[in-house]
Amino acid sequence: MIGISLYGGYVPRYRMDRMTVFGAMGWLNPATMMNAAGEKAVANFDEDSITMASAAGIDCLEDFDRREIDGVYLATTTAPFKERQNANIVAGALCLEDGIRTADFAGSLKSGTSALLSAVEHVGFHGNSNILVSASDCRLGKMGSVQEMFFGDAAAAFLVSDKDVVAEYKGSYSASYDFVDHLRGANSKYDRQWEERWVRDLGYESFIPEAIEGICRKYNLTPDDFSKIIYPCCYPGARKKINKKMGVEADKIQDDLQTVVGDSGAAHSLLMLASALENAEPGEKLLLIGYGNGYDALYFEVTENIKKLNNRSKVSACLSRRAELDKYTKYLIWRGMAPADVGMRGEEDKLTRWSLVWRNRKGIQGLQGVKCNSCGTQQYPPQRVCVNPECGAIDDFEPVYLAGKGGKIFSYTSDMLASSINPPAIYGNIDINGGGRALMDFTDCSLDDLAVGKEVNFSLRIKLYDEKRDTTFYFWKAVPASGEVS
Repeated sequence: MIGISLYGGYVPRYRMDRMTVFGAMGWLNPATMMNAAGEKAVANFDEDSITMASAAGIDCLEDFDRREIDGVYLATTTAPFKERQNANIVAGALCLEDGIRTADFAGSLKSGTSALLSAVEHVGFHGNSNILVSASDCRLGKMGSVQEMFFGDAAAAFLVSDKDVVAEYKGSYSASYDFVDHLRGANSKYDRQWEERWVRDLGYESFIPEAIEGICRKYNLTPDDFSKIIYPCCYPGARKKINKKMGVEADKIQDDLQTVVGDSGAAHSLLMLASALENAEPGEKLLLIGYGNGYDALYFEVTENIKKLNNRSKVSACLSRRAELDKYTKYLIWRGMAPADVGMRGEEDKLTRWSLVWRNRKGIQGLQGVKCNSCGTQQYPPQRVCVNPECGAIDDFEPVYLAGKGGKIFSYTSDMLASSINPPAIYGNIDINGGGRALMDFTDCSLDDLAVGKEVNFSLRIKLYDEKRDTTFYFWKAVPASGEVS
């Protein structure tokens, strides 16, 4: 049996009411009022497709032995690097073994389902293997465009395996068309789409029914055989037409999360699947459709193992953790859509010394510490000599993945003089649970959320962006956990 064993999701903390967007840009394009209902998920200033994919992967692999992962596939249309494998960065953040396969899937909004299919085929061919598929997107529409209203930021992740499968893969049906509805060139920052009726009527309303009919014909099924049909389409009217054309009742169609997240691109179908699995019951059939330059239709059947999962509320938990972003101009500056003066300190050179990063890659990318085999002292960053003055053992350590351990705030401060596009810069010392102390930035919080002794979790974030060399450097930041000081 091959299929999905674990799943995870990630929706950024910040949400922006679409009426906030319309209030700022409606004067330019009043027609966007038609799409101003609900809110959209907005990545924080230090988030991108890499950090969100890593967060979804961590959520997916909760309590799973990372030594058993054989590969990482990353699907995104907004990768920060064109010639540096982005999936490698995600694998590094998860502190996985070096001897694994990594691959990037890009170029189409259906790259998420394409990556999922490739993982299924890998496990089916090799057997006894586990592939993590993570899909993430952080797309931009021009100011005042309908895309700006529709797009939201999010990520989803799945562990494809032949063990403890919760959703068995039963088959697929795909088609590829050079149908250009959305387009972004190699040097373009913003999505460009053709006339809206073309996107809606000739795109979604043609290809989604074709995908459903194709897979039903291939496996001798009807749309009514599926408990949930999962497909992306940000146009409510088009969704109604598709459902009517296929004769499918509204309760069989998975909620598209448009009013609470937005269209998250390559991640969206997978995010909807993760949401569907939260309430799925054994024996239910699920139809997943990835759309973009054609389609992928994947057919799953839920197994009894779904009842064994300790934590099924992955997407809904993310949706419940929210904070309102009420300043449209802050969104513009965070996404690099408007220039901002961050002071002279922001003009310093930010050259990354890659030889240094390579030597310390486990500690930097994976937040990996070490534990002394002689005295049991945990320490970070990794050292050759044990920091315990009563021990002093040399080169006698085992690696420890610290990102999942969390810690407690030892000290903190805010700094209005530091260069930041989200002032004040807040940072401090964190006592890592189990041993070790590290200086870290705080994120997804305000100064009022902090207190000495409060628990924090660790999240991979953008530490700095080198505009001169177009290079993003990542490191871990502390996120205050919910609850009181312990």
